[in-house]
Amino acid sequence: MTSQVSSEAGEALLGEQRSAPEKPHHGTEKEVRRLDRVIIRFAGDSGDGMQLTGDRFTSETASFGNDLSTLPNFPAEIRAPAGTLPGVSSFQLHFADHDILTPGDAPNVLVAMNPAALKANIEDVPRGGEIIVNTDEFAKRAMAKVGYAVSPLEDGSLDGYRVHPVPLTTLTVEALKGFGLSRKEAERSKNMFALGLLSWMYHRPTEGTEAFLRQKFAKKPVIAEANIVAFRAGWNFGETTEDFAVSYEVAPATRAFPSGTYRNISGNLALSYGLIAAARQADLPLYLGSYPITPASDILHELSRHKNFGVRTFQAEDEIAGIGAALGAAFGGSLAVTTTSGPGVALKSETIGLAVSLELPLLIVDIQRGGPSTGLPTKTEQADLLQAMYGRNGEAPVPVVAPRTPADCFDAAIEAARIALTYRTPVFLLSDGYLANGSEPWRIPEVEELPDLRTRFATGPNHTLDDGTEVFWPYKRDPETLARPWAVPGTPGLEHRIGGIEKQDGTGNISYDPANHEFMVRTRQAKTDGIDVPDIEVDDPDAAGTLVLGWGSTYGPITAAVRRLRAAGQPIAQAHLRHLNPFPKNLGEVLARYEKVVVPEMNLGQLATLVRAKYLVDARSHTQVNGMPFKAEQLAAALKEAIDA
Repeated sequence: MTSQVSSEAGEALLGEQRSAPEKPHHGTEKEVRRLDRVIIRFAGDSGDGMQLTGDRFTSETASFGNDLSTLPNFPAEIRAPAGTLPGVSSFQLHFADHDILTPGDAPNVLVAMNPAALKANIEDVPRGGEIIVNTDEFAKRAMAKVGYAVSPLEDGSLDGYRVHPVPLTTLTVEALKGFGLSRKEAERSKNMFALGLLSWMYHRPTEGTEAFLRQKFAKKPVIAEANIVAFRAGWNFGETTEDFAVSYEVAPATRAFPSGTYRNISGNLALSYGLIAAARQADLPLYLGSYPITPASDILHELSRHKNFGVRTFQAEDEIAGIGAALGAAFGGSLAVTTTSGPGVALKSETIGLAVSLELPLLIVDIQRGGPSTGLPTKTEQADLLQAMYGRNGEAPVPVVAPRTPADCFDAAIEAARIALTYRTPVFLLSDGYLANGSEPWRIPEVEELPDLRTRFATGPNHTLDDGTEVFWPYKRDPETLARPWAVPGTPGLEHRIGGIEKQDGTGNISYDPANHEFMVRTRQAKTDGIDVPDIEVDDPDAAGTLVLGWGSTYGPITAAVRRLRAAGQPIAQAHLRHLNPFPKNLGEVLARYEKVVVPEMNLGQLATLVRAKYLVDARSHTQVNGMPFKAEQLAAALKEAIDA
């Protein structure tokens, strides 16, 4: 967190504004080296503001024009125990002058704010990497908390690294001594000092961060200026100290992007914008019924800001009420959404089954996290696929769509809405914590590029009885999509019964007839099976014998691993699924072309199980469930073993 001060102290200081030091000098006589990419990891206590520091560095990097990918990693506790390994929060950023796909396997630079941050992350730093250490925090008590009997800064254990010992806390306090803050209050700005230092090292713009701080603390101008002074002090320290003899440049990735207007975007933000865009393209109000849960809560927070686009958000008392309200909104003619994670899906399952029976459009957004039960709330996993496919009583088929990158969450949300509206069905949108919290550049689409999602409501009778009477049948289906009519409540003459008991074909009346039940079960399944989805595309330039098949957020690591193998002369094909129910119609033919099929997943092989069962292919699983995304190097090694097997 940035520096804060009590309102009383702030008011006292308002009368004696301090003049800030000069802005950072962007010119320097020190050596400047050109790099094509860099991976930086900020690490400290969960209260040290590492996520904010990473976000600001990312924003400036995006504005500079680099391609980038991020990996926030933080404890589940709001304020984890200070100075402990479980309390370490980190933010990793990979940025480059070319197209990249992952936040990187290992950081080139580690900023460690305390002993716990160093110990928790040092194994990931390759020999020769740079480590910037806040030496002020390496007191005996702090080191003892994490098992350091002797300071790692003095025992030679860091000799293989380029270590920069920096008294970040002391320097920050010294820079802010003119503001009249207590030492504790001033120390809170040490993350801004670190941000300034790293901004100097990598020639990041500074104006955006200063504007951000002034806006964030607009009601507390003294606090804003204190943080800006700490930020500038960090920049100037890098420029003047002899310990940092080299700075680095990473040119903009001008050839990595098609022309257009870009912004940095996280997965949850992209998904929120996709839902709004889908509602606008459908000319429907957007309704979100939700209960806060990590890592999905940001969608609720974001959508609540957009009432001007016809968005209505309802924070319910629990998961069941959230989806119940959303399903009611779908019945009332809204594009209805409920957001949650795995534990919430379990609670929502009965209402999802009701939505299947009622055949109403409803989006169930599942931002997957580590399980089972409460599991790992802030860590990522892909273990809800079978739950989305089968986690309801009875035969209750639900289409499943999964985005592949943070920016792709926008398009996946629109695609999920298309299916829900066209086929009158609930649809699962399976993102995960890695996509939700990670970010990358996103080209803002033109409105003309978005699909037309407008749908027609029923307006009058649609069936003629034998005696010539015209009536409305709520379950009379479109012959192409098998979708039933969508009748808004209150439309004269379209009154009809809804509920969870089996419906009679056509009339929608309650029916216990065995033949009718079988017909309705098979019809609902046929509707899902018949959903029009694009064929899966295969990337196979070398006529490979091995195919790697993925879904969801494994796209980045898989593609990075495939690139490594091809660069080493290994032929390998790649295909990635967006639609998991139904599968693309050509998937069976694609799988049959290859001698070997490898399926990397962040679960114990759920997609591989589905593929084996449906297509009778010997799909081989490569899995991990450690709460973190795959590393490209490790995945490349596993795929190489599969090729050679």
